Amino acid sequence: MRILIGIGIILVATIGIFSMIASNIEVFLAAVPKEGAIILGTGIGAYVIANRAEVLRHTLQALPRVLAPPRYSKDSYLELLSLLYTSFKLAKTKGMLALEQHVENPGESALFQRFPRFMNDQSSLVFLCDYLRLLTLGTDNPHEVEALLDEEIETHRHELQQVPGALQVLADAMPALGIVAAVLGVIKTMGVIDQPANIIGASIGGALVGTFLGVLLGYGFIGPMATLLKNDAEAELRYLYCMKAGILAHMQGYAPAVSVEFARKTLAADVRPTFYEVETTVSSLPAV
Repeated sequence: MRILIGIGIILVATIGIFSMIASNIEVFLAAVPKEGAIILGTGIGAYVIANRAEVLRHTLQALPRVLAPPRYSKDSYLELLSLLYTSFKLAKTKGMLALEQHVENPGESALFQRFPRFMNDQSSLVFLCDYLRLLTLGTDNPHEVEALLDEEIETHRHELQQVPGALQVLADAMPALGIVAAVLGVIKTMGVIDQPANIIGASIGGALVGTFLGVLLGYGFIGPMATLLKNDAEAELRYLYCMKAGILAHMQGYAPAVSVEFARKTLAADVRPTFYEVETTVSSLPAV
């Protein structure tokens, strides 16, 4: 809803107000499809040239997230902290090998099935299971695991930033592609230079629509879209950092409640459950 409101404000502030003050809005409307097709076509072509097939595929997968609500809220973090607490408590009371059956087959695990939102986040599920599996195999050096966690998260950061980075480059290029469309419109105008002034004026006006659309698409739509996806990627990384803090605290021998508190402290204020919210939630969890 927020995205649609933003789009509506942009359209009203540009095309809507222009239609109220301009007497030749029909020239603008007639030029938009042609100039827009040139700009979008060249933009898509440039995007295909500049990016590998993997990035193009990820772009198509990422675009629906522009209209989707934020993936990580206070409730999703509360569920994550509850999962970490349950896992750590099970390991403390029954030993690390008690986690083996859960991490090897999380889809049929009674532990993971209690947390459906987390189960639907496949990349986070794999991330957590991989490191819990390392613990069940006897890994006990927190410094080595921390280095491995940092390396994996940094690799994931690079992957997540590819699409927002590519879209930002496209956004920066759109004004120049608008000039390309405008130049083609001027070339067209040269072909009617012997026509009456009103025809020449309409042709020049139509050409300038290309410049307008290039700037509007770049800074009004594609640039903000790239920023939104970048922020979404940062939120996903913060989710991983939360798990990292909990895992390392557990490896250092802290009690489950303390390990979860380490994880909670990594969260931003707008999504961070309070200590008492976490305590109340985990105290009501049944034993595995």
